[in-house]
Amino acid sequence: MGSDFTASVTVDSINPKVLKCEYAVRGEIVTHAQRLQQELQTNPSSLPFKEIIYCNIGNPQSLGQHPITFFREVLALCDHPALLEKPETSALFSSDSISRAQQILSSIPGKATGAYSHSQGIKGLRDAIAAGIAARDGFPANADDIFLTDGASPGVHNMMQLLLRSESDGILCPIPQYPLYSASIALHGGTLVPYYLDEATGWGLETSELKKQLDDARSKGIAVRALVVINPGNPTGQVLAEGNQQQIVEFCKNEGLVLLADEVYQENIYVDDKKFNSFKKVARSMGYGEEDLTLVSYQSISKGYYGECGKRGGYMEVTGFSSGVREQIYKVASVNLCSNISGQILASLVMNPPKPGDASYESYATERDGILKSLASRAKALEAALNSLEGVTCNKAEGAMYLFPRIRLPEKAIEAAKAAKKAPDTFYALRLLESTGVVVVPGSGFGQVPGTYHFRCTILPQEDKIPAIISSLKTFHESFMNQYRD
Repeated sequence: MGSDFTASVTVDSINPKVLKCEYAVRGEIVTHAQRLQQELQTNPSSLPFKEIIYCNIGNPQSLGQHPITFFREVLALCDHPALLEKPETSALFSSDSISRAQQILSSIPGKATGAYSHSQGIKGLRDAIAAGIAARDGFPANADDIFLTDGASPGVHNMMQLLLRSESDGILCPIPQYPLYSASIALHGGTLVPYYLDEATGWGLETSELKKQLDDARSKGIAVRALVVINPGNPTGQVLAEGNQQQIVEFCKNEGLVLLADEVYQENIYVDDKKFNSFKKVARSMGYGEEDLTLVSYQSISKGYYGECGKRGGYMEVTGFSSGVREQIYKVASVNLCSNISGQILASLVMNPPKPGDASYESYATERDGILKSLASRAKALEAALNSLEGVTCNKAEGAMYLFPRIRLPEKAIEAAKAAKKAPDTFYALRLLESTGVVVVPGSGFGQVPGTYHFRCTILPQEDKIPAIISSLKTFHESFMNQYRD
């Protein structure tokens, strides 16, 4: 009986939307890397490298980044409030982490981080986040617009579920894009409408390209519902200029599109001539209110200088929807009861860190600035190394955590990839992994102009490992190009 029942569920009989969904940053290359890691554990001398270096995903603490002390002190005290009653706590924890924990606990019914919260998140924490947004932007924010989520990803799924009714509904997405968007669009049964970023101008976003792709989709009967903008860019690392953002806001307003603003890398800016401006700030600065533009902004505790990926915290700020639609967004959020409380607490801390004069401020600022300075240094070193390789060009990482170099592969390499039934950039990434232990993601997983090949590499390995990674990459690339030289 059991085997007959099991046989009734096959790849051919499951939801086709699941089959259509792909998520490259944890795809084929990473699966192979995990097998190699097990092989190294069993037989450490069996491979030409000593460790796997996962440069496939923005996961800072897995590559040695330390959490911010203040954040973890507050979290520890909130999770174990009995510590607040012990006399030795004042010697072990900073005075402002103690007072912040007390403040947070006072906003949690029963002072219990193990209890469910309101489905949008704890009201006191949403108040703190709204205050942080207002301080950042210079415009008011409302706690009722904040939905706390387990990272930014559930918020993206929430919006796709809300907006996509069938394959006749489309979402404009950048190419290259973070594959969360293509995956969630596929899972929710919609159509991805691509718009191409211009690699020649540092991954520029042109509204003429948006208009071209929008009109083309509409001519095919696709109702385009929203525009996704990732700023700073993932995987491309560009930071949008304010004037460009104004054009995008105007475009969405005129075309009746929801603007889905992925702003999870807002702290990760590495160039002096660019700064982060939220789309909400830009829209309000233009004089546009909620009646003019429907906007969803995403933030996450996984990125920035904090890198708390495993704590799964984030939020979406939802503005410009009618009260009836807001009720439906809340209903979907309530199906999941609530996001995890640790992530909620950390999201409030990320948006309201220590301020000058607070007991923890100097140590906090030292940790924050040290991480961001090191990330900028690593980005510069890896960018220079990639640009030194034959046939490789790499735009500057102005922000985020990645580089997305273009590789001009020899024709013999492309033919070898076809013989192996692999995309050429996947073929290259597999060979890189098997030679060096470095895990990167093929550009085909993000989308790219047909006939071009790229890969995404994080800038997250610790600084002391960067020279060895660069050396391994150079040695591999030279050998690869010599092997397949036309």
